[in-house]
Amino acid sequence: MDEVITAGDASSSLRSYSSDPSIVPSNLPLLSALLACALAQFLKPFTTWFKEKRWDSKRMVSSGGMPSSHSATVTALAVAIGLQDGTGGSAFAIAIVLACVVMYDASGVRLHAGRQAELLNQIVCELPPEHPVSSVKPLRDSLGHTPLQVVAGALLGCIVAYLMRSSS
Repeated sequence: MDEVITAGDASSSLRSYSSDPSIVPSNLPLLSALLACALAQFLKPFTTWFKEKRWDSKRMVSSGGMPSSHSATVTALAVAIGLQDGTGGSAFAIAIVLACVVMYDASGVRLHAGRQAELLNQIVCELPPEHPVSSVKPLRDSLGHTPLQVVAGALLGCIVAYLMRSSS
């Protein structure tokens, strides 16, 4: 026979799902991704100081730099899904494809857009002061990542996902 679900049944079922406080803390892939992103962003001022011998705390909230937080995030997500659910499922396939697209974009399109912005800023600086474009605000040039920064982010993501899985 056909089952009928009443509005009361649906709302009590929804309440039981939404009031369960263990849903978010037990989501290992989500927590791994968020932690990897936060850790990568936290490390950026330190890697800038190590390379350039200057402290730049703004790097903690900016894009670009070492390591790639985008790569760390998507890699931690994919690895955590693989460790939790196995590598044969649809969720892992989606996460791997997402990770590949994000990392390709970070080291390809965004890196070259940043280099073009750097060149355009240099051209604008060389314009005479009376030129209408000479007073334009400079473009952001730290958009993308070098392949090394992407690999470092991916490695960080793998380590975070593995350690999160081991500690749970």
